[in-house]
Amino acid sequence: MDVTIHGNNIKVTDALAAYARKKLDKLDRYLPNIADIRVDLSQQRSRRGEDVAIAQITIRHQRGAILRAEERVPGDMHAAINSAIDNMYRRIQRFKGKRQRKGRERFTATIEELRIAEQIPDVEEFVEETAAPVTEVAAALEPEIVRRKDITVTAMNEAEAIEQMELLGHTFFVFFNDATGGVNVLYKRASGGYGVLVPQVE
Repeated sequence: MDVTIHGNNIKVTDALAAYARKKLDKLDRYLPNIADIRVDLSQQRSRRGEDVAIAQITIRHQRGAILRAEERVPGDMHAAINSAIDNMYRRIQRFKGKRQRKGRERFTATIEELRIAEQIPDVEEFVEETAAPVTEVAAALEPEIVRRKDITVTAMNEAEAIEQMELLGHTFFVFFNDATGGVNVLYKRASGGYGVLVPQVE
């Protein structure tokens, strides 16, 4: 399991990297066949002048699914890492709990993986603790574009796109739709359920 740690506006010391790796080493006990893990650590200043520590963890599974969790905590990077890992446990629980959805093997654990994976301890407890909405501190950050990136869209059907979006913890997801033969955007509707945007060229 390859682990890479990157820092943005923060120096990743040997001690901080060792702390993150120690926490991450447990993940493959609960989710077998992890291909690699990327950790992005950054710091931002809120409008109140407070430092906000941000930890994002991205897991790539050997079958192609991507699980992602991000947490923002006032000041303390260790606390941000802990919160992001707790959030990741929720993603892993979803990945492991979808055996009934036939045809979406990329986004669900196999019977063999479920057999060898350990049970995540106290899952109900940390789900309740980490299910809170975005904190007031995060909301106070200046509204600005802080990142642009190219994305690789994967061909899949709409059901698979829903699974991948939920594993990422996003409210929208860009994918190449097998049914429409083009790039579509899946999103969560405020009233419940999902919607799909199908671009049409005028």
